[in-house]
Amino acid sequence: MIPKQTIDEIFDAAIVEDVVGEFIPLKKRGANYLGNCPFHNEKTPSFTVSPAKGIYKCFGCGKAGNSVNFVMDHEHYTYPEALRFLANKYNIEIEEEELTDEQKEAADERESLYIVSNYAANYFKKQLLESDEGKAIGLSYFLERGFREDTIETFQLGYNPDGWTAFTDEAEKAGHNLKYLDKSGLTIVKGEKKFDRFKGRVMFPIHNLSGRVLGFGGRILKSDDKAAKYLNSPESEIYHKSKVLYGIYTAKKSITQEDICYLVEGYTDVISMYQAGVQNVVASSGTSLTEGQIRLIRRFTPNITILYDGDAAGLKASFRGIDMILQEGMNVRVVLFPEGEDPDSYAKAHSTEELKEYITSNAQDFIRFKTSVLIKEVGDDPIKKAELVKDIVKSIAIIPDQIKRSVYTQECSSLLDIPEQALINETNVILRKNIAKDAKKSHNQNQDRNQGNDQEIPDDLFFPEEFQGQKEEKSTGDLQHWEKEVIRLLVSFGDQTIQVELTNEKDEKVKEEVSASLYIIENITGDGISFENQTYQKVFDFYDEKLKKDELPSHQDFINNSDQEISQFAIDIFSTQHEVSPNWGNFKIFPVSEENLLTIAVERTTLSFKLSKVKQLILKNQEQLKTEKVEDQIMQLLKEINALEQIKKQLASSLGQIILK
Repeated sequence: MIPKQTIDEIFDAAIVEDVVGEFIPLKKRGANYLGNCPFHNEKTPSFTVSPAKGIYKCFGCGKAGNSVNFVMDHEHYTYPEALRFLANKYNIEIEEEELTDEQKEAADERESLYIVSNYAANYFKKQLLESDEGKAIGLSYFLERGFREDTIETFQLGYNPDGWTAFTDEAEKAGHNLKYLDKSGLTIVKGEKKFDRFKGRVMFPIHNLSGRVLGFGGRILKSDDKAAKYLNSPESEIYHKSKVLYGIYTAKKSITQEDICYLVEGYTDVISMYQAGVQNVVASSGTSLTEGQIRLIRRFTPNITILYDGDAAGLKASFRGIDMILQEGMNVRVVLFPEGEDPDSYAKAHSTEELKEYITSNAQDFIRFKTSVLIKEVGDDPIKKAELVKDIVKSIAIIPDQIKRSVYTQECSSLLDIPEQALINETNVILRKNIAKDAKKSHNQNQDRNQGNDQEIPDDLFFPEEFQGQKEEKSTGDLQHWEKEVIRLLVSFGDQTIQVELTNEKDEKVKEEVSASLYIIENITGDGISFENQTYQKVFDFYDEKLKKDELPSHQDFINNSDQEISQFAIDIFSTQHEVSPNWGNFKIFPVSEENLLTIAVERTTLSFKLSKVKQLILKNQEQLKTEKVEDQIMQLLKEINALEQIKKQLASSLGQIILK
């Protein structure tokens, strides 16, 4: 664990314009620097670096952060990896804090697995390139597949000799513990016996985002009906198949630049396409696509194009993966290669331009793809056609974005010659069922916990009309707005003073100066109010803890916070595209700033936040009242609603609002 003092030293040394300037050209523009954003393609610079605030912000794609965030985003490092990168750059020595015995043991085990995996990758590569057996069998195989030597080097391809313990013996001689050889899956240990898992196979190392070897895939070259053609490392402390994609280390930069990821099935598909000039390509390594793999891609782009070889059974099996991608709010397209071709063979037989042109011109959205696969089974059968339509509508209903759902509904209507309204109705039915199902589950779980009541709850109790009307939605939106405004004022102006009206011991109204942070925090904690948004609550608690220690947090305490949620929130609120020019003063024009009206802003925002919170509590109690059957509980709810209504009137009156009902 890196000590906080060292982290602070790294942040102090890592001047944001120096760090960013190492990766992209920056030009001075007033107090800031300007450049082309490295996270999306743009011709007109919108990427701004502010030395005064220590942050960067792209006003095109929205990326923002501090010097550590930039290294994390650009190099796809974790937070500790980025800190170590900057520490090395500025010659800052990191002395790790003492870990507990359990933490040491876990860290040691993970590191030992990384070390033995790295040793194995180097051993297999050396065997491939230097041993007679490796060159005759492994290297000749890769060269026959059309892989160049530089490609073999890039992907660290290798060969495991065809001996029962060839690798294991060498690893133990090099000082590696059999325990970790076993846990990594490189060696299989059965009682007193041990043997190489990948004997006689060409090897494909699997890397994580920072390039460390996690596991391996091995392909057998001999004809052996009893042995699997491809064999993968088993799950371990460092290798989790559901969270790993083959080729992600070599593809991540290109995925970000191209803003699209091509997903294929196998190792050789990735390597051949990479060698052909399409480098933003990864593989699920023959396993079914998982949520973890989809989210890994989403870190770099929301756009996925899946490349299939046209096998009918594989195509139908792909529907579940496509639905999972849609559910994550991502955009998915599908490319089918000509019969008898796959990404590997097509990439080898065509130029880079031809490959890119084929992929671009043959990409279909998921509706056209799904229809083209299933329509062959439908024929003129109206019942089968209805089932096909329902199947596609189920996929549309999964999409979280309403506008995208609408666009896909229109396309489905046109493609299948079905009235659009019929599809909308069917989509709404599915949406209501899904939400009602979740609501029932949650309700019944609460009933079980509180009363042991297993009573069945009807669907229409939860949805008498579309999503329970607009009142609750507006109330929720108001609360979200005022929560954010309270925290924004606290972080931005908490160190400034405001004048508030107080009542002294003589019952007289007097004006006194207090800090904005003290006013906001005491008003909220005094009423026992918490925030719905967990990030805002974290920021509030951080500020409150600082004040309790008689410390006043600076803007940099938030921008450089080790909690990335707090840091990102602060960076977002401090990022402004335009600054008020001081030259206005030469013309006797002095724009009114928020600081000039801070007292009014703080008082009204705090009151508005409280009012929105009270309105939400009233709505919750009213909803509970609809389902409550116990008379004592009903009376208690009515009392609470009445008390909250009185508070609502008082708060509204303070804000100059009139409550009509």
